[in-house]
Amino acid sequence: MHITSPAFKDNARAALDDDALQRALGNVRSGFIGKRAKAAAALPEFEQLRDAARDIKDHVLAHLDLYLEAYADKVEASGGHVHWAQDAEDARRIILGICEAKKARTVTKGKSMITEEIGLNAFLEEHAVTPVETDLGEYIIQLRGEHPSHIIAPAVHVNKDQVEEDFRRVHTHLDPARNLEEPTTLLSEARAVLRDKYFQADIGITGANFLVAETGSSIIVTNEGNGDLTQILPKTHIVVASVEKVVPTLEDMSQILRVLARSATGQDMSVYTTLSTGPKRPEDPDGPEDYHVVLLDNGRSAMLGSEFQEMLRCIRCGACMNHCPVYHAVGGHAYGWVYPGPMGAVLTPSLIGVDQAGHLPNASTFCGRCESVCPMRIPLPKMMRHWREREFSRNLNPAAARYGLGLWAFFAKRPAVYHAAMRLAIGTLSRLGRRSGRFASLPFAGGWTRFRDLPAPQGATFQAQWAKKRKSA
Repeated sequence: MHITSPAFKDNARAALDDDALQRALGNVRSGFIGKRAKAAAALPEFEQLRDAARDIKDHVLAHLDLYLEAYADKVEASGGHVHWAQDAEDARRIILGICEAKKARTVTKGKSMITEEIGLNAFLEEHAVTPVETDLGEYIIQLRGEHPSHIIAPAVHVNKDQVEEDFRRVHTHLDPARNLEEPTTLLSEARAVLRDKYFQADIGITGANFLVAETGSSIIVTNEGNGDLTQILPKTHIVVASVEKVVPTLEDMSQILRVLARSATGQDMSVYTTLSTGPKRPEDPDGPEDYHVVLLDNGRSAMLGSEFQEMLRCIRCGACMNHCPVYHAVGGHAYGWVYPGPMGAVLTPSLIGVDQAGHLPNASTFCGRCESVCPMRIPLPKMMRHWREREFSRNLNPAAARYGLGLWAFFAKRPAVYHAAMRLAIGTLSRLGRRSGRFASLPFAGGWTRFRDLPAPQGATFQAQWAKKRKSA
């Protein structure tokens, strides 16, 4: 997919002016926050489970090579095949090679952010292989030629009337007079159309929420049956996962599952939690004849041992963006690549470079809501600050910002000069703004006053008021 992260500011302005998008984004605030809070409050040990989940992933990251080798050995022992991909190009080449070996012309796909990351769909289409997204949200945005705007609700930016329009545009073989005014009728139509695709597919491709080193199993967590049909019906099943998805044991996986759904959708558990371990055995009634796992690095190993290692604990629940005021305002597409919201503001620069994604860590109020709800206790604001530091050290931010910080640093190192300058500035602005109480425009404050008035200061500086209070105490 085309990366537009460098144009985040323009993307954000367009999103703010998009009435349909703003209407759709209301569903994020109303549909996730309260449910997550209720689910967490109903589980007395929820905070202890967050600690346990964090510790499990920290242990894995400290011994990642050993667990990956153990996982690969188990997959191969069960009759599967493991492929190691250094980057997106490697992963695409490996998957295409399997498709060509099987003479595949159609593949069904479960929801997978990793396949979005490597641009798999467009690549397969270029090589005469038709990918069909089977997750309802992913199917909708595939029809629209878009990429996901949310990692668990890919089409959250789309309203019902837009879905109806897309279905009527694409499903031309159906009765034009059919009723598509209700969500249930839209769902039924998508189910009927996709049902045939499962049986036509030569290969099924899924992602993985977890890879279990103990058993060589891949696990997908979904609320639709599409993932199961995608990996059971075709003769070949390909799992595409990034290397940090591995966990030691099934018990460890179950610990993390207890915080995953509660954090993501407010459910105790997702409707489907499906384990796949190798190809079909002689006694199995169904399943694929061939089972492949593509393990993707694509920059993850470079994060190990760095100040961004904790980001590799992420289990893609979406809680950070569900609670983020910036995401609520502009949605996911404004972030310009696969991963939006606070987790994207940290992960995207790690994977495509701060020179391409330097705006994203700056798109934060640092309110801390993302860290407070993250089930893996990832310190997202801290890592965004690290990216800001790297951006500044490489002179990637605007000259005005660098000079402004330099000027502020000059005064901050000289308290007496700073206090005198502040008294002069506050006093001047207070007198100028006495009549209206606010400024519609002000030199050096255009970033604020372009969108809102700046209140005029009232009274003395904070330092003066603090000194007076201490003196009178």
